[in-house]
Amino acid sequence: MASQPPLASDRRRVWSWAFYDWANSAFATVVLAGFFPLLFQDYWNASVTAEAANLRLGWTNAAASLVIAVTAPFLGAVADRAGAHKRLLFLFALCGMLATALLGSVPGGEWLAASLLFVCATVGFLGSNLLYDSLLVYVAPPSRWHTVSGLGFGLGYLGGGLLYLGCVAAALQPQLFGFSDSTAAALAAFVVTALWWALFSLPLLLWVPEPEPLAGGNEPAWRQAITQLRITMRMLPDYRPVALFLLAYWLYIDGVGTVIRMAVAYGRALGFERSHLILALLLVQFVGFPAAVAFGYLGARIGARRGIYIGLGVYILVCSWGAFIRSPWEFFAIAVLIGLVQGGVQALSRSLYAQLIPAEKSGQFFGFYNLMGKFAALIGPPLFGLFGAWFGDARYSMLALILLFVAGGLLLARVPEQPGQSHPRP
Repeated sequence: MASQPPLASDRRRVWSWAFYDWANSAFATVVLAGFFPLLFQDYWNASVTAEAANLRLGWTNAAASLVIAVTAPFLGAVADRAGAHKRLLFLFALCGMLATALLGSVPGGEWLAASLLFVCATVGFLGSNLLYDSLLVYVAPPSRWHTVSGLGFGLGYLGGGLLYLGCVAAALQPQLFGFSDSTAAALAAFVVTALWWALFSLPLLLWVPEPEPLAGGNEPAWRQAITQLRITMRMLPDYRPVALFLLAYWLYIDGVGTVIRMAVAYGRALGFERSHLILALLLVQFVGFPAAVAFGYLGARIGARRGIYIGLGVYILVCSWGAFIRSPWEFFAIAVLIGLVQGGVQALSRSLYAQLIPAEKSGQFFGFYNLMGKFAALIGPPLFGLFGAWFGDARYSMLALILLFVAGGLLLARVPEQPGQSHPRP
């Protein structure tokens, strides 16, 4: 069974941990899902077609995901062995903050420079998030993992939504905020996001203790981590619940991540106004705040797997509808549906996985969790862009995602919900 975390539950510790979601979700909302796709198409790729810009964006997202996918298990194992979850978290976060701020200085038309900085910023975001996820098992007892995970995602939606609201107001009324035009306001949003990320990371830095390192020999932590990874990789097929979950997660989170990364670009390709897309993303954020918290309680009540199934069902509906939308109100309605389930699927996936793994090796095992999620992103965004390019119509992109949700759901049915289903420890 997953062992009891060495640290007891503490309200300040829980809220300090959850507030990192408030901090880094500013990047996920303002940059990843919001202003970067818009500027990438309209400002840095204004000379090419929407389909070509979406394909470039897909490959840019895939490049960032590849870096994390390759390094995630090793990064988590080093964090476990060295007791360096927080130190490595803030190293990656600082790199992400710096690259995010520098995005605001990239001139128009320089799509390659924008892509490179975006890759650096996204690697910083994803790497720090891996280590943040692994701290879940140390801030609360297992009985509270669903609700605490939901709290984190809920605060992330609220914090990211509030900052995005301010950035949207500046983009819609730039002169009121002292900017020459909406593009200048959008570029400034990258700098503001980096500062927000830094400021609200402080509670985790101050009040979440660093877990103790795993006992080991006299070798450096990175060598111990390599040895441990080799052992775990050989034995991972014997961790049947973990292996099944990772395969299921790989498939359905590919669809979730692609919707997050490509929705704004998709709406732009269909000809919707920039203001409509911005407002739709705001709806996702503010609907997502209470919905993610509610899903945490729902998972504790009916089980995480059933809660995830509810979310996947809604995503299938969204993709089916999204392929045929014509009016802005439909885009808004779909945004509400996504907001109701997006955070819930992510939160319950994180807490269900935490139930299946040895808590003292959470860094290493969450490295595999993030590896599967990021390898999925190597497929989803490029496939999304390729479908639009192949068929000459961006609408076909949405239908490709349904297969991912269905296949992931079928595999998830074979994952036992209760922790303690035999999985040996290396």
